[in-house]
Amino acid sequence: MHIFNRVKHQTPESVELEFILAGIGSRAWALLIDYLILWLFLILFFVAWVAIVGQLMELFDNRDIFLWLYAIFLIVNYFIYTGYFVFFETLWQGQSPGKRIAKIRVIRDDGRPVGLQQAVLRALLRPIDDTFFLGAFFILFNRKEKRLGDILAGTLVIQTQPPASKKATLSLSEEAQPLAKELLQIGDFSKMLPDDFAIIREYLQRRGKMTAKARAKLSLELEKQVQAVLNIEQLPAPASSDIFLEAVYLAYQQQSTDFSY
Repeated sequence: MHIFNRVKHQTPESVELEFILAGIGSRAWALLIDYLILWLFLILFFVAWVAIVGQLMELFDNRDIFLWLYAIFLIVNYFIYTGYFVFFETLWQGQSPGKRIAKIRVIRDDGRPVGLQQAVLRALLRPIDDTFFLGAFFILFNRKEKRLGDILAGTLVIQTQPPASKKATLSLSEEAQPLAKELLQIGDFSKMLPDDFAIIREYLQRRGKMTAKARAKLSLELEKQVQAVLNIEQLPAPASSDIFLEAVYLAYQQQSTDFSY
């Protein structure tokens, strides 16, 4: 029996990905952080708005103008509320500041990163999910721990840290260690997504059970894809596809460890 709820997805490369769902505790922690940041933005906006309205009311002594200004205030306030999550989840590929700190992330049901459409749907439905803790109710009683916004947007919220038990089963060569250090200097690992890393991890775990032909074909294909993601045109030293993927695995783990929130 698993402590955490898990979902699996089959990629076009015939690699099975397993994601650990974030759970209501991690999501609540991330939301609390996001709301603290969001309220700071809203307070700053409110102070600036009061100052502007004060100046306008001195120039125009008209009650209708005040009502229009109040209506505009409510609209802008709502756009800040929803735009905060849309902006960050689109820009940071499924993460807001709170989600980054809580180490969770939004993805589509098929494992791909969320886009603008999914982020907007989740944000527009957030006020409904927050009403009377309706979203928490859905998360607790939904098998994939989805709130209403996730159900309609077709998204999942997962943990970004791979399980420790998965790491321990890998056997890595010594040649991968120095190459990993060089890749950290020449590769852009900020473009590598957790599901990209998961594909590499799954391959390294299962390569021993593959035929030599299938292993060579898949490792070469993954190497080309990963080089494109990391924007690496040429390796600093010749290395087999397996050694390269091992080095990428180590480098990604290293940069994730070094990254501080």
